[in-house]
Amino acid sequence: MTLTIWVDDWQIQCCGQSFAPGDVVSWTLLEVDPENYADIVGSERAHEIDFREEHHGQGEGHSPTSVEVVSIAEVHCRYEVPPGATDNVDYPVPGTTVLVPAKEADGWAKARPDVSFAGYLVTARRATDGPEDAAACGR
Repeated sequence: MTLTIWVDDWQIQCCGQSFAPGDVVSWTLLEVDPENYADIVGSERAHEIDFREEHHGQGEGHSPTSVEVVSIAEVHCRYEVPPGATDNVDYPVPGTTVLVPAKEADGWAKARPDVSFAGYLVTARRATDGPEDAAACGR
């Protein structure tokens, strides 16, 4: 069974480690509300997201989970101030998502016309116990 994990661009840029398909990583995974990602990745794809990766304190009380990275997609979308907004804050514009398959995630992505890099959608599976772990557990 695979999991879909959202990884924010800034989480990796700040102090995360790069990763690639085939890597086993240990991440704090927090459950998500798909509606929080609908404008960035689209409603249908947002409902596929199982968890988000967190390593900046919000995951306190959650043990890291080892997962094997299966695939990575860069997520880009357009940001702008919504019409009628009273503040000058850019928000994702629904329907502008561009997904780009990636061979590695390091928090940075090649610039794309009319969209900005937002993060990664990572397909992963829970890492299985290695032979040493299985023997130690009596399996």
